[in-house]
Order: sequence, then structure tokens, then C-alpha cells
Amino acid sequence: MFPANFDYVCPASLAEAAQFLNQHSEDAKILAGGQSLIPLLKLRLAAPQFVVDLGRIAELKVIRETNGGFEIGSLVRHVDIERSHLLARGCPLLPETAAEVGDMQVRNRGTLGGSLAHADPAGDFPAAILALDAELTAASAIAQRTISAQDFFVGILTSALYPNEILTSIRVPKLGPRTGSAYVKMSQQASGFAIVGVAAILTFDEKGKVTEARVGITGVASVPYRAKKVEAALRGTAASAKEIAAAAALASKGVDALSDIHASAAYRRDVAAVFTRRSLEKAAQRAGRK
Repeated sequence: MFPANFDYVCPASLAEAAQFLNQHSEDAKILAGGQSLIPLLKLRLAAPQFVVDLGRIAELKVIRETNGGFEIGSLVRHVDIERSHLLARGCPLLPETAAEVGDMQVRNRGTLGGSLAHADPAGDFPAAILALDAELTAASAIAQRTISAQDFFVGILTSALYPNEILTSIRVPKLGPRTGSAYVKMSQQASGFAIVGVAAILTFDEKGKVTEARVGITGVASVPYRAKKVEAALRGTAASAKEIAAAAALASKGVDALSDIHASAAYRRDVAAVFTRRSLEKAAQRAGRK
């Protein structure tokens, strides 16, 4: 099937793009990497009057080191994150997650900002940015605002972005000493989307006790979420195999799990516990724990 007719707009700057959206936000769709939007257009699940291509805006394609962390432009491609030496040294969770996205063709075209703004509940990056407690910057012709990762995903394919806003950057912290991270998932084989994906970060003190635990889970519910019961259960422990298993069992507690042709709600809950345990074990090992 071919897309419905639309007008193609390719602004040369962020200001130009924001101004256009301010005037046509209800009739426009933003094109980043196109890995989500183009299939929607071809299936006519979306039929905008305007498609606004951000591809010429160079400032959205840069990874910068900041004071205590990194700022990643929304048009940075998955493959650029996967191969970034800067992120590999300071925030290895993101390159590891990027390597799990779809296939090489998707990673060569898809962008971090496009993936997050699409807000697919089975996407990989939402789990990572939740675990990293990231901050997302959205800009319009009127103002700029910061949205916490925990507030960004509000429903299936629905984010906290306003129709006239553009997601411009994502800020993540640099992971410190005695900190380990991991992303593991069970993927739907045809698409590569996560049936369950778990990103975990563990930080230990000098005595080997967990001072910080953050766990982001995707694929289980209608929105990605922080597994706060798991996090609370691990803080102050030595993250032994028994303690990790007990905490991981809480991965979907109180969560309304999805049920579809790929997996039942009960199966997703079981898999969430297993993959949360695996992610935490890997994170603990990378933090220097045995």
C-alpha cells in the first residue's frame, strides 16, 4: 500500500522546524529516522497533511560530554550510539541497548529521539533511559522544557510531548565507580521488539552493599516502567544470588501486564522475573561483584 498524499517539509534549522509545527502541529508528523513513521504511513494508519523531515538539523546529531554526563541529540542514530567510544567508557548501558535494537538496517537509520517519541511499549531504549533516570529536552517555538524519563511515557504510542514540540536531546549521567549496568531481553524473533526487556544499574559502597538500584522494564505493560519494588528490595543488600532472585520476583508486581499473540500476561510476568534476575546478576558482576 502507498501512503496518502502529503506535503514534504525539510527545515534547515530547529527554529524553522519549531515555527512550522507551531502553525501546523495538528496536521503534521515529524520524520526522524523513519523506521516507525514510514510503516505507519504506508499502512495509512497515519495520514498527515505535512511530513516534517528533521534530517538537515545538524545540532540534533551530536553526542556531547557534559559536566557529569552526556547529552545525546535526538537524531543520533542507534548505530552511532552502539559504536560510541565516549558512551562505552562512561555510560555503557546505552551502547549495549543500541546493539539489541531491531536489525542492522533499522540501527543504521533509526534514531534515539524517534524511538523514544514513538513510545512503543516494546521498544528497547525506554528501559535504558528509565534506568538511567534520564532527562529529555523538548522545544517549541514558544518555550523549552525538561521532562524526566519517568514522566515521558504516558500510554501506548503516546509520550508527554505536545503536538508543537520537538524532542531535541536526551541527557544521561556518567556511571561512576563500583557501578555496573546491563540490558537483556527476550525478543520477538520476526521484529526484534522486546517481549520483555530489562535494563539494570547497581552501585555498591566500599563494603559491598547496594547503595543505588535502578531497573527499567519494557515490553511487559502498556508503558515502560521503573520496577521500584525491585529497587527497594535490593538497596542495602549485598546483592547475593538469593537476594537478587527475591527482588527480581517483584518485577511485575502490581503491573497490568499485556496479553497478545506473542505472549500472555502470565508468561510476560514469569519472563520479567527471569530477565530481571539475569540483568541484575550481570550488572552486579560488572560492578566488580562475584
